[in-house]
Amino acid sequence: MKLAFLCHPVKDLMQSLNYYRDTLGFEEAWREGNHTIALKLPGTEVQLMIENDEPDLAPGGIFIVDSVDEYYEQHQEKLHFIKTPCDIPPGRYAIYQDDSDNLIRIIDLSRER
Repeated sequence: MKLAFLCHPVKDLMQSLNYYRDTLGFEEAWREGNHTIALKLPGTEVQLMIENDEPDLAPGGIFIVDSVDEYYEQHQEKLHFIKTPCDIPPGRYAIYQDDSDNLIRIIDLSRER
């Protein structure tokens, strides 16, 4: 697993973009439709991803794995998945919770290969 993004669900995407860009000085890295924007964190390869797709979920890390489906198959009995593998533009995506209810999001980039 490799940390790729910090995910912050937001209620108002444009208001949040203005805050992170104008107040904190982050630069926009990329955008997916009208629901997701990634921002460059100075001095690191990790990006902050703000999105209004899942505003009721807590923030957390998004980790790249080789295959979300294989990870799910290998860990579904011992991890509490709250979102089973599904398609996203770059590949596959799932979410599970740790014992303290922290969210751990995993993605693969299978559609980019």
